Amino acid sequence: MSWAGVCANCCWRLAEAILSAPARDEERAPLLPKPPIENPLPVQSGSDAPCARDPYPDIIPSSLASSEGLSTAERRILGSPGVEIASDGNFQVFRVRLDACPIAVLPADLESGTKWGELACPQANGAEQGLVKPEASSAGFKEGSWAGAAGGVGLASEAPFTYSSHESQGWGPTHKLEAERQVSPWQGGWGAVESNSAFTGSPSISQEEHSSPKGPGPHGDESSGLPEQKREEMELPPPWPGQELPTVMLLNGDCLDKKNEEPKENGHEEAEPSDEASGQEVIVIQDTGFTVKILVPGIETFSLQVSPQEMVQEIHQVLMDREDTCHRTCFSLQLDGNVLDNFSELRTIEGLEEGSVLRVVEEPYTVREARIHVRHIRDLLKSLDPSDAFNGVDCNSLSFLSVFTDGDLGDSGKRKKKGIEMEPIDCTPPEHILPGSKERPLCALQPQNRDWKPLQCLKVLTMSGWNPPPGNRKMHGDLMYLFVITAEDRHVSITASTRGFYLNQSTAYNFNPKPASPRFLSHSLVELLNQISPTFKKNFALLQKKRVQRHPFERIATPFQVYSWTAPQVEHAMDCVRAEDAYTSRLGYEEHIPGQTRDWNEELQTTRELPRKNLPERLLRERAIFKVHSDFTAAATRGAMAVIDGNVMAINPSEETKMQMFIWNNIFFSLGFDVRDHYKDFGGDVAAYVAPTNDLNGVRTYNAVDVEGLYTLGTVVVDYRGYRVTAQSIIPGILEREQEQSVIYGSIDFGKTVVSHPRYLELLEKTSRPLKIQRHRVLNDRDEEVELCSSVECKGIIGNDGRHYILDLLRTFPPDLNFLPVAGEELPEDCRRAGFPKPHRHKLCCLRQELVDAFVEHRYLLFMKLAAIQLMQQKANRAESPGPLENGTSEAGAAETAEAMEAAGEEGAGGLAKVKELAETIASDNGPAVDPKSREVIQNACKAVGSVSSTSFDIRFNPDIFSPGVRFPESCQDEVRDQKQLLKDAAAFLLSCQIPGLVKDCTDHTVLPMDGATLAEAMHQRGINIRYLGKVLGFVLRSPARPQLDHIYKIGISELITRSAKHIFKTYLQGVELSGLSAAISHFLNCFLSSFPNPVAHLPADELVSKKKNKRRKNRPPGGADNTAWAVMTPQELWKDICQEAKNYFDFNLECETVDQAVETFGLQKITLLREISLKTGIQILLKEYSFDSRHKPAFTEEDVLNIFPVVKHVNPKASDAFHFFQSGQAKVQQGFLKEGCELITEALNLFNNVYGAMHVEICACLRLLARLHYIMGDYAEALSNQQKAVLMSERVLGIEHPNTIQEYMHLALYCFASSQLSTALSLLYRARYLLLLVFGEDHPEMALLDNNIGLVLHGVMEYELALRFLENALSINAKYHGAKSLKVALSHHLVARVYESKAEFRSALQHEKEGYTIYKSQLGENHEKTKESSDYLKCLTQQAVALQRTMNEIYRNGSSANIVPLKVTAPSMASVLEQLHIINGILFIPLSQKDLENLKAEVVRRHQLQETSKATTRDSAAAAAAAESPEEAESSPLPGDDPPTLSSV
Repeated sequence: MSWAGVCANCCWRLAEAILSAPARDEERAPLLPKPPIENPLPVQSGSDAPCARDPYPDIIPSSLASSEGLSTAERRILGSPGVEIASDGNFQVFRVRLDACPIAVLPADLESGTKWGELACPQANGAEQGLVKPEASSAGFKEGSWAGAAGGVGLASEAPFTYSSHESQGWGPTHKLEAERQVSPWQGGWGAVESNSAFTGSPSISQEEHSSPKGPGPHGDESSGLPEQKREEMELPPPWPGQELPTVMLLNGDCLDKKNEEPKENGHEEAEPSDEASGQEVIVIQDTGFTVKILVPGIETFSLQVSPQEMVQEIHQVLMDREDTCHRTCFSLQLDGNVLDNFSELRTIEGLEEGSVLRVVEEPYTVREARIHVRHIRDLLKSLDPSDAFNGVDCNSLSFLSVFTDGDLGDSGKRKKKGIEMEPIDCTPPEHILPGSKERPLCALQPQNRDWKPLQCLKVLTMSGWNPPPGNRKMHGDLMYLFVITAEDRHVSITASTRGFYLNQSTAYNFNPKPASPRFLSHSLVELLNQISPTFKKNFALLQKKRVQRHPFERIATPFQVYSWTAPQVEHAMDCVRAEDAYTSRLGYEEHIPGQTRDWNEELQTTRELPRKNLPERLLRERAIFKVHSDFTAAATRGAMAVIDGNVMAINPSEETKMQMFIWNNIFFSLGFDVRDHYKDFGGDVAAYVAPTNDLNGVRTYNAVDVEGLYTLGTVVVDYRGYRVTAQSIIPGILEREQEQSVIYGSIDFGKTVVSHPRYLELLEKTSRPLKIQRHRVLNDRDEEVELCSSVECKGIIGNDGRHYILDLLRTFPPDLNFLPVAGEELPEDCRRAGFPKPHRHKLCCLRQELVDAFVEHRYLLFMKLAAIQLMQQKANRAESPGPLENGTSEAGAAETAEAMEAAGEEGAGGLAKVKELAETIASDNGPAVDPKSREVIQNACKAVGSVSSTSFDIRFNPDIFSPGVRFPESCQDEVRDQKQLLKDAAAFLLSCQIPGLVKDCTDHTVLPMDGATLAEAMHQRGINIRYLGKVLGFVLRSPARPQLDHIYKIGISELITRSAKHIFKTYLQGVELSGLSAAISHFLNCFLSSFPNPVAHLPADELVSKKKNKRRKNRPPGGADNTAWAVMTPQELWKDICQEAKNYFDFNLECETVDQAVETFGLQKITLLREISLKTGIQILLKEYSFDSRHKPAFTEEDVLNIFPVVKHVNPKASDAFHFFQSGQAKVQQGFLKEGCELITEALNLFNNVYGAMHVEICACLRLLARLHYIMGDYAEALSNQQKAVLMSERVLGIEHPNTIQEYMHLALYCFASSQLSTALSLLYRARYLLLLVFGEDHPEMALLDNNIGLVLHGVMEYELALRFLENALSINAKYHGAKSLKVALSHHLVARVYESKAEFRSALQHEKEGYTIYKSQLGENHEKTKESSDYLKCLTQQAVALQRTMNEIYRNGSSANIVPLKVTAPSMASVLEQLHIINGILFIPLSQKDLENLKAEVVRRHQLQETSKATTRDSAAAAAAAESPEEAESSPLPGDDPPTLSSV
């Protein structure tokens, strides 16, 4: 089937049944965020404006919630630890204090900023993520059902989808999921996704994945439904717990924002909204599902729920995954004797109706089908085996949640709940988890999963050495031969024939293909093995039962491979499929078109050319792009490893090893060395090593802008064994001609010869506004002026396919002048004071895109303020406007301007409105009508901020400024001077604004990194490159709040040490040949981390022999002279080199001679350093306890190094529409519209699933937020279900000990406690504490929250001594990081006092509560509610203490005859413990009167309108300027100030 046909079919199936929903104007939200989102309820203006830790509001006014169906008696408010309620006249203001709102940074692959499709939701203590529930109940649901009946959606098994190779344009294989779990087949390329939009009583919507490109999208979202003419509109009540919940379909843009104002994402225009799409909220009516009967040979007939939109292929997948039919792969489905086409939709089949019987008919095998069958059986046998996850293959990864929850939290959780009172709970944690323990065991990282104990079904299943069958046997139907050793040690040979499988009489040495006894022919290999091996029969059945009981998220493949840095010792078992894969490159099997490799470039570019006019088309397009990128990344990674391991022949084998290039699987590979002195002027090999990552960033950026007609290469950068390999797709025809002939735009020699092309200028002009790139002219070698709209290094090549490609995008962003000393140029004072400019080891240092965006936004605010002030001065004085300001206005000037604006008060708002009006008028055609003085105001403001236009704000950078070898025409000197000043200002802005801003956020705990990766992410979000790490640490050291930044300092030092060690390790490894790899790595780790003073390297025993062999072998490792120089390294030398590297690269003085000195000086942990270096370099070590501190033997031996993995950097395509829904949902939640927010986020979830498949870090963000919303709304079961998925997904996609995963465990523990699963809650909290101890240590602000949680739960189960240990530790950590007088510390004192009260130790209780009372009184005043509560509690404690003392006196006086009144000391109730848990985790109940609520609403609306005015000012002036230049650009570019309204800015 043609690709065009496939696409057409996809588009038709995706484009069904979507109508628009109306949006009240006040509810519409622009969809471009600027992280971090601040979100207290009303805004406090000024410096004390509250900030919150989650990307949705920390406080939701209960009034707003009540209008959505919550009870008015008790209003749930999502809050932050420590919320003040201040009264301002008749308006109650909720203020979330900074000290109460920590926030963690995003996971590394969620890049922050306003770039499209990026999920700007900081990971935080307030769960923001969610997916879909597997238990979407349905009235007519039957076990194993496939699609929804009228009563709801029946959720089917996760169906496998193997894309048929001849029908799919190279879409890769996918993994099967079983049918017995009641979950719908996952959408996306890796598995199924559970239905989120199906509720009881709703029209049925099946969410199934189509297993071929014919049916691209899951049903149940915008991608499916009925054709246009079948749409109907209905009015239904809003969904809410306890009501019937209709399925609401929302069309992107229609109900969320104003279509005419929304900047179109990715630079493409949307189709004009049709009549239907202009208005009402619509419910999509689907064809109702129906039930068919399946008749399978050998088992009883069973029923299956199906949906008319499904394909026949999907029923195949269900059957291949069901426990009782999973062993069948080669069969057809027949209805009344007619074979059904696999790729037909069920609704197109005549006679298929309710109750129809589909017969499973066994079909004859082909060689391909026999291979698929054997591979499927092998997958079933290995379904519980974690070895693929340890080995990092097939996108498997680890998850340990089920170990701590004893399986699924669903049904088992309900059982636990019933008997909770009787169950004894063992609360004692392992010794190493207790506060104060110095032990950091490694083995606990991967607890033994009992399911992993192998159920051995067979000893060996492998291909026979007698393959392939000789010609005479082929003519008898023999396809291939297998060799099997059963568990009973019986050796058998099996023939796979066209009719099935049977035993033959061959042995290891004699070929005899005749059938052996028993002469049993079986169509399935499993049936045959059941006959000959009782053990196989028993264990295989058990194995399948366990397989179908596992949570689907434990088994679905991840989109990109995640590697584990530790693994236990696993026996290496024989595996025919693994062996075959290793040596055949899998070419020609089911995931590829037979007989040819995939044309990666064609696939990557074709998916970008898919139509994108409406939501269904965009969903299909984004999904195809994501799937192909994921496959390309996997193939490129595998190829890069093969190149470095010497398994690929070079295309220029006669050249020096470093200069060799490779082609494998239609991917081009080059090494990170400076060949032909290409980078001689930029830093040689060092520059050549950095260039690929800069190029990848450029590719990522141009892909995000997504201009139609402009193409980039598929690019993956792989670091493996010390080498950097760049993998790129191949431009058609590029290998047939010289590069000089190919390049029609740009320069191949860094600016000497430069050419341009009008079509490239036209295409690149469209990217220039969003990328802030200035169109400019340069001189070529003949002194001719050449116009460019990119850096000179960017090359344009038209491929043989007629597409316009750009490559070498390494200088997409402007240079960083702090690291580029230029003779005769002086940097601003801020830079010079910090010791810049500083020479770097290469000259390719660029500013990050985040910094460019932040700088432009900063300048925009300055522009508005300058113009407003001049207008106000004109108005006040009626005098002439001030003289023009010089470009390069200092930050101090900006500050003065800001103060003047604030002083102007209300007039300031009027001034901004006037500026907006002026900017619009000047940018429009009515310019001449503007008063000349007003025009001059705008011109002065433009000039002052460095705008390239004199009539509107437009800042752009020339990326060629300061490039060696690039010359500019004389006529451009003024422009060049302005550009130089702009670059200097940007360099100063990074030092004077961004770094102090980061440190302030860390001080306030609004950014809360736990490890090096999250610290790096926090820096990158603010546009700070890692090379500034030394400067950041210097700023931390000089900060007045230095003690509160202790954790940041430790993480920074640890990151600095391990990055310096990584730089040294890279060159160290290049001199090691393969046979010495494990010895070399273990020696390096000993020198780096072991206290053993003189570790000796163990050279390979056959050193001399291997040297002789190598002399004869031509294909040596790249650059690798097989020397043993690595063996002479000593710890002293390594640490000296690390200190030297830290000074040279990061400009930081470490002054450590040994690891022990570093650990002692900076308070580091060796286990943390081991984790960091392993993750950065790809080392995998054996899971065991290492004695780092032993001075008698080295910590590591060569047997402890198990593997070395690649570290892969690649493009992450985004789901832009889903992201918009997610942000609109966040905005709704911030405004208090919980129900609408929940609906939008649920819809976002469906779209994310549609694009990414079931597993993705952004889906994790959705799940967390959904879980928290459900929890707030009282649906604990749903919260538990969503959070369980969030934990599993975080473990699988980010890693089992990633900081995100730690947070997810904490949220899940809270929901478990609320559901009365106390022992599970404790297990999860202990796990989170262990992981945080391993990743960082005990002295971290997040540990205080964790210990408070643990202490409260222990208090609830009356383990008072244990509870005290954790609560007192939390108290001391809070006092250190928040100050002894902070409200967090007051709360900690209160929690400790409660435990002492329960122990009847009233003196201690009084002492702690008095401390808390003092803090409340000084911070909040005597009349505050908290102060009064504390005072009342003190009185209560005093009375109890007096009563106790009286009793004691009575005993002393009267001895045993004393009349003792029993003390009233009661155990805490679960409700009171839960209430305290809510307070510390940021979920509060705040009662408000009706009058308060009305005032609150009125104030929110008033402030919202004010904010909209200022936003409109910002947006419209920029939009007007853009429109004047190019309407298309205005649509494609994110504009300054276009972030979503948050309540913090209302």
